[in-house]
Amino acid sequence: MFQKYFIEVFTKNFANFNGRARRKEYWMFVLFNTLIYYGLLGVGMALGENGGAIFGIVAMLYILASIIPSIAVAVRRMHDVGKDWWYIFIPIYSLILCCTEGERRENQYGPDPKAGE
Repeated sequence: MFQKYFIEVFTKNFANFNGRARRKEYWMFVLFNTLIYYGLLGVGMALGENGGAIFGIVAMLYILASIIPSIAVAVRRMHDVGKDWWYIFIPIYSLILCCTEGERRENQYGPDPKAGE
């Protein structure tokens, strides 16, 4: 599960803003991304002042590395519900769209990712 929903987004779909992303792909990426970030911060806090500074830097580098994949998967999620990329900038509405089931047919952004299931 980690490889399918996190590693693939970071490697295969790193800057892929085309196509569609299922709800599960989006939310699993958000979950793993959050767990890794807070895990890095937790280790830094447990190590104390000197170790914390090092892990703080590592956590910041991780955030910078995950910005593009995070935006890309959010854009693909908007495509799955039939909306354009800029809908990610509308706070409450984009959250509602991320929780909404995608279109059950091919749309202008590509085929239904659930079609094989």
